[in-house]
Amino acid sequence: MAVCARLCGVGQSRRCRRRQRHNQQDQGSDSDMDEEEGERIVGKRQGDVCGGGGPESGVATAGPSDACEYGSGHHVNRGGSLNRTSTGPPHPQTLAELPPELLVEIFSLLPGTALPNVALICKKFRQILSTETIWRRRCIEEFGMKEDLRKMEVGNVSSRELYVKLLHPYRHILGLWQPDIGPYGGLLNVVVDGLFIIGWMYLPPHDPRVEDPMRRRPLFRIHMWETKKASVECMYGHKGPHKGDIQTVKKDEFSTKCNQTDHHRMPGGRQEEFRTWLEEEWGRTLEEIFHEHMQELILMKFIYTSQYDNCLTYRRIYLPPTLPSDLLQPGLFKGTYGSHGLEIVMLSFHGMSARATKLTGDPNVPAGQLTLDVDLSRPVVLPDLEHQRKIEELSRLVLGVHEEVQREVEQRAKDSSATVNGAAEGACGGASRAEGMDIDHGACSDSCEPGPSSSSSPPEAQPFVLPLGVMARNEVYPRTCRKCFYGTGLIAGHGFTSPERTPGLFVLFDEDRFGFIWLELKSFSLYSRLTDHLAHAHAPNMERFEAMLCNMQSWTS
Repeated sequence: MAVCARLCGVGQSRRCRRRQRHNQQDQGSDSDMDEEEGERIVGKRQGDVCGGGGPESGVATAGPSDACEYGSGHHVNRGGSLNRTSTGPPHPQTLAELPPELLVEIFSLLPGTALPNVALICKKFRQILSTETIWRRRCIEEFGMKEDLRKMEVGNVSSRELYVKLLHPYRHILGLWQPDIGPYGGLLNVVVDGLFIIGWMYLPPHDPRVEDPMRRRPLFRIHMWETKKASVECMYGHKGPHKGDIQTVKKDEFSTKCNQTDHHRMPGGRQEEFRTWLEEEWGRTLEEIFHEHMQELILMKFIYTSQYDNCLTYRRIYLPPTLPSDLLQPGLFKGTYGSHGLEIVMLSFHGMSARATKLTGDPNVPAGQLTLDVDLSRPVVLPDLEHQRKIEELSRLVLGVHEEVQREVEQRAKDSSATVNGAAEGACGGASRAEGMDIDHGACSDSCEPGPSSSSSPPEAQPFVLPLGVMARNEVYPRTCRKCFYGTGLIAGHGFTSPERTPGLFVLFDEDRFGFIWLELKSFSLYSRLTDHLAHAHAPNMERFEAMLCNMQSWTS
């Protein structure tokens, strides 16, 4: 910063700097070295003012004998004689001497967070930073705003005010979040939408149309449309926007509060509210849902979720990073979960393991839990179509792999125990225990190192059909697949009691669809990629993403 300040002409004037060099000519301090470095850089651009015609004259070296007066048209050489140089227009030696239009272009390239400090340097910079072009460009490049900015300026709200009072203060809530709604979870995407910051709740399509696009519902918005102060509004309910509040609890966490919950009530009372919610959530009436157990689950979800009245706490979540060895592009998928309807999962890759983590959940397996864990080192070769239709044949193939995995787990446990007992005082005991834990396929185990590529060449499609007796919510599933792998799925009783990982078959159909056959449940889940553009959502690195997965499990355990 010291060198940069001197190059820009900030702080001391040129005469002060020359006087300081005379006073410190015999001191080899770091500040002198910085000064010399700065003068050399400037001198390279001022060769026609301060130098002669040779290759060395383009650099004005710092020192008491090099007195170069900017704009004088003269040069004092080392012998003391005066040489007349070019009498053309003076060349700027500092940033402050550049034309205003050039300074506008330079300042437009700086991040908005740096501009307040630039304004403190001098009056000229402060005046230039009031130029709308600079702030308009910051709004566009940092937050993706476009033509709506000019409409905002016409409405007597400047781009600078928009950046300083709205976009910058609320920049920390942009991105993906998971609401704390017990086992149900959810997916909130906070984005800059036109002249607003809006929190969109993403809802899966109506069951069982897993291929349909996601549905969006606004929960809150922040804007400066009516006043020059950012206003938070709750969008929940059916009576339009009303007063709300947003509080940042701590890093990667914030909460919303509705200040007028009466706007959430409907004239017909809870019964009308339930019917309206059911139509939006499931796309049908309660009379159209004949399964009694499904009716109970739906009513339970309404009672549980409606009590929050949009007063929720949100925790940040990230999209998984992409590695060269990934079987397919990781990301978010919609999946069928029987009577619970469609749920959202996050598919990520961890070496030779593919994992699907729930973002939305149910009373059996809540949000945040690892619903699928696939071992990519154990492919399963499907038989011909005739044998695929037999559940016994599929069970024989998958259970054969499952028994092999169990034997390896037991053998490693025995080897680990023997090693620990034989060398309790050595370092090998700890290493053996670590080796014995490698078989744990929980969300917090395994390293982040990528495994061998499973898709070095595009695999040929092979015929696929569900075995007879396997239930599928959506009968319209692909009839060809690329690869199949052994995996386990998490099942549990109501209230997440007695959770158990049971064997199943992971079926990769294409880049945007995969399936899982739950052998014990004799059920098939089809997953389809969520294709919405999600800005400000990618994890900074794999370590941060792994830590988030571990935290997600603890939120709902």
